[in-house]
Amino acid sequence: MIYDIRHVTTYTYESAVSFARCSLRLEPVSSPGQQLVSHSVEIRPSPASRTTRTDFFGTPTESVLIENPHRLLRIDSKSRVYVERSAPGRGDDSPAWESVREASFDSSDLSSASPIGYVFASPLVPILDSVTAYAATSFSDGRGILEGAVDLMHRIRTEFKYDPKATVISTPLQEVLEKRHGVCQDFAHIMISGMRGLGLPAAYVSGYLRTIPPPGKARLQGADATHAWVSVWCGKRLGWIGFDPTNDILVENDHIILAVGRDFSDVSPVDGVIVGSRKQKLAVAVDVLLVE
Repeated sequence: MIYDIRHVTTYTYESAVSFARCSLRLEPVSSPGQQLVSHSVEIRPSPASRTTRTDFFGTPTESVLIENPHRLLRIDSKSRVYVERSAPGRGDDSPAWESVREASFDSSDLSSASPIGYVFASPLVPILDSVTAYAATSFSDGRGILEGAVDLMHRIRTEFKYDPKATVISTPLQEVLEKRHGVCQDFAHIMISGMRGLGLPAAYVSGYLRTIPPPGKARLQGADATHAWVSVWCGKRLGWIGFDPTNDILVENDHIILAVGRDFSDVSPVDGVIVGSRKQKLAVAVDVLLVE
């Protein structure tokens, strides 16, 4: 499948901002099952400088410096991506989760693709006894890693309620577990924390999800959004497999990967610092269009 993606981020400030430095992670990665065809970013006001690099996790990152006073910052990202991947069946055979845990700790690979980089706590994903205990219910002795991860994903989907007003980026994970309310980011962090608590490698994935309007309804422009899910290392034979706990599905052709990291702090599409005062307002509009 080929997708055209438009991701527009707009900051509006109550008073003029005299200086801004931003990091942009808006270029979809090329990885197994996904190939970037084209990408461009238009920024207003025009930056004084733009530099690009690839971070440790393989994410293209653009650093932008804006020195002109402004009350509106608009970042318009356009990408075309080819996606062709398949997921295993939910009940397929896979190694026992204990053997996957042992294999991950035996790894001598220190690259970003190594499972060992995703078994420890990270800035937004602490390892908590309560979350580990929640995940452990899905991983009985000798259970296949795939079957266990599917079960945990399904439980999060059915036992947590999607509620955009329930949390913010700084909401502690323990609070998310207790409320059982949140958004895709929270559900991904819960699943990652629980699996890491069991010694299983789990990464955070940000990206886009193709949405289809209900029958008879028009597709609304700008109504799509960024999405988050989990990538689990399932042993050397199966490798990394994507799990979407918000929707209880394994990741296939409707998911477009933007970036992979330990948690949201590694993959935020736009972050940075500004010199200014008073309040700011953020608006994000995303369109994911199937081309072919």
